[in-house]
Amino acid sequence: MSKKRIRQILAVFFFFGITLLFLDFTGVVSNYLDWMPRLQFLPALLAMNFFVIIFLLLLTFLFGRVYCSVICPLGVLQDIISHIVGKYKKNRFFFSPAKTFLRYFIFFVFFVATLFGVGVITQLLDPYSFFGRIAGQLFQPIYLGLNNLLAIFAEWTNSYLFYSVPIVLTSLTMLIVAIGSFFIVGYLSARGGRTYCNTICPVGTLLGFFSKFSLFKPIINTEKCNGCHLCSRNCKASCIDLTNQKIDYSRCVACFSCIDNCKKGAIEYRFVFDTNKKSVEQNAEKNQENQMRRSFLTMIGLGTATVAFSQKSVDGGLAEILDREIPQRKQPIVPCGAYSLDRFSKKCTACGLCVSTCPTKVLRPSSSLDHFMQPELQFTEGYCRPECTRCAEICPTGAIEKITSAEKSSIKIGTARIVSSNCLAATEHVKCDNCARHCPNGAITMVPSSEEGIFVPSINAERCIGCGACEALCPSRPFSAIVVDGLTVHREI
Repeated sequence: MSKKRIRQILAVFFFFGITLLFLDFTGVVSNYLDWMPRLQFLPALLAMNFFVIIFLLLLTFLFGRVYCSVICPLGVLQDIISHIVGKYKKNRFFFSPAKTFLRYFIFFVFFVATLFGVGVITQLLDPYSFFGRIAGQLFQPIYLGLNNLLAIFAEWTNSYLFYSVPIVLTSLTMLIVAIGSFFIVGYLSARGGRTYCNTICPVGTLLGFFSKFSLFKPIINTEKCNGCHLCSRNCKASCIDLTNQKIDYSRCVACFSCIDNCKKGAIEYRFVFDTNKKSVEQNAEKNQENQMRRSFLTMIGLGTATVAFSQKSVDGGLAEILDREIPQRKQPIVPCGAYSLDRFSKKCTACGLCVSTCPTKVLRPSSSLDHFMQPELQFTEGYCRPECTRCAEICPTGAIEKITSAEKSSIKIGTARIVSSNCLAATEHVKCDNCARHCPNGAITMVPSSEEGIFVPSINAERCIGCGACEALCPSRPFSAIVVDGLTVHREI
């Protein structure tokens, strides 16, 4: 099996694995593949997972930018688009000089933004989060629509293989951002292959610096080369300068297309310090393939060690709520495990994985400029179930740290307050105790009002954890009679 084929198989495995994490609504996929996002460079850096960071840097130092062509889902998406276009227009690439100043300027801006917690810039430029918004906002609704269509056919045949699920568009702003992102990367990929990776992506720029010193590289054999330019015409990184018989290794993503397209065998992927050409020609291909297999299998094994098999399935179990408006909150509510609004805003890259996998659909991307695209809790579709820890288990950056169900039930993320002008018991004099009946912590009790025989809700702020059950299940429309305000710093009760 050729090196290119091995790379393609691994790339497809990572791409579809990460994509399925964003599409899956059952929670089953995350039980087995939640280690994949943790192998992404920036999430690992923000989570201070130095083992993964060192591993990725060593992988680059050994084999070049295989991270970009195998592990990074945005890189693989570019390859897929480029491959589709290449079916109709072959030999369409050509060497172009590196835009070094632009690359390092973007990297500098990204570095400073990450260092000082300017989240919007970090979130827009991080390749994993870039892909996450496309997968969560574009691919998931299409996937759910197909599932619901199959559910209709299954119902006709009295089968329960598929079941319908609601399609929730979390934010019009995020949908526009996702569509714009997809068209940008799609246009650049169709036109120039890896243009985004080698011009804009800060992770690609950083790994490109290390790949210049990698121990295994594609090397041009000047004695065999006949100058046909098939290698450079098929190089999606546009990094082969055949006129000077040089390769820009800072942009090479080790895709091995040049090797497959060279009819003379003039390009070899080999150890850079190996001067024994005959030995290389006889043994290099077999040895390097074995080494690459071992390296990638080791990577997969290390990631698999992090898989959690104990994730609890939560079905939501809420009555349908229609025409609910989002209230104005004094502070946004961030998930339990974030610990504070400031910490969360600095570590979250707005990849949207928690939003896509939230079983009750209470996590929504923020439209606020202070926390743009980062998830916050809204209770128009349901409430944050005390027993559910899905977002904490799936978060790759550590912005939401892992907690147990017992810990979650005792962590206060917000406080409910009553809006008496919206309360049906107070204004319509009807018997209503939905909020008190559904509060999991017993923080709401019904007390006598000034009207004889009428009881209104009263909140014990010390017992309230901010789960939103009261707000979600309040029958008042269009605004709930109870609003939960987030806490700047979470605390135990």
